[in-house]
Amino acid sequence: MNSRETKNLVTEARDYVVSAIQGVGDVAGAIADAMSGALVRALRGTRATGAEIIALVVDTITGAIHGVAEVGGEVGSAARSIMLGALRGTQEVGKAGVETVSASAAALVRGTSEVGGNVGQAAKGAVEGAIAAARDLGMTAEDAAAAAGSGALRAAGEISSTAVDQVRSVLTGTISGVKVVLKEPFRPEKEKKPKT
Repeated sequence: MNSRETKNLVTEARDYVVSAIQGVGDVAGAIADAMSGALVRALRGTRATGAEIIALVVDTITGAIHGVAEVGGEVGSAARSIMLGALRGTQEVGKAGVETVSASAAALVRGTSEVGGNVGQAAKGAVEGAIAAARDLGMTAEDAAAAAGSGALRAAGEISSTAVDQVRSVLTGTISGVKVVLKEPFRPEKEKKPKT
């Protein structure tokens, strides 16, 4: 996928989410539906596989985050709906799995950081969305939560040690009645100590 296609997909997803949110009472439902619809449109008719599908999902999530920020919404609180819509849309065309959950959560955290949102709340929302979608994806809630939590923590590690601390703090314990098992360590590359 070239950068022009990526830019168009991000812009299209942003515009789709903005128009879905404006004038709607159920913003969370509108965001989830908009995400699902945008992904179904992006993935149907494509011959994309593996990494290409994940790139489409990531671009669509990035566009949605920018759309929520554009209308003045709090991206952290919209993260659950974005995640749920992304997973539903991807599953509708039969392409969702553990990698999709993890990459989607990572995209939510990175995108939230880009627009100056709360990365901890975005990570929590990503896990909540993954748990809500778990049954439809053929996963246990625990597996979905672990995949989302690990993806969120990995993305936080690419941002900063502060982001890692925020995400780890929010994800420690239980979310939506599910214990989140995080895999460590996730520190930014520039902060890792050299091996001796």
